[in-house]
Amino acid sequence: MEINEEKAVMVGKFKTICVFCGSRSGNRPSFSDAAVDLGRELISGKTIGEVKTVADMHERKSEMAKRADAFIALPGGYGTMEELLEMITWSQLGIHDKPVGLLNVDGYYDNLLALFDKGVEEGFINAPARHIVVSAQTAADLLIKMEEYTPLHDRVAPRQSWEVDRLSLPHNLKPSSHLTTHF
Repeated sequence: MEINEEKAVMVGKFKTICVFCGSRSGNRPSFSDAAVDLGRELISGKTIGEVKTVADMHERKSEMAKRADAFIALPGGYGTMEELLEMITWSQLGIHDKPVGLLNVDGYYDNLLALFDKGVEEGFINAPARHIVVSAQTAADLLIKMEEYTPLHDRVAPRQSWEVDRLSLPHNLKPSSHLTTHF
């Protein structure tokens, strides 16, 4: 699996932001427009990159999490939501203290945010943990909210306790898939 890293430098608190997005553009032009708008807000005009080979999806997400200062999810499908939810979970567990943002284009994530609220109401999500997710309808508003984000935990778990490259899996359990990731 390869990771092609493209670093987006921006003015402000974050040097590198990991953006999760769908492999399809969706049915509304506003989804593509929002992605372009986010790109304008982030990109310095320079493309700097590196290709890194990783063993599997978990290691891919671990590498992205290590290298990013924040995460943003654009509208997307199951893969986007899975990556988003893992970053939310890792924040809740204290694995990272980085902002997790939802670019809620045309209310795409309204039902997911309502589900999180329902989780709090029903006692499955602690009220402070609900604030892990920052959302806005425009890229500019989202970045401002993410700059103001206050982490849930005072400190994070030591990296060696969760990094996949430090885990020793038996050889027969190590996946052999190859993926390319752009970030």
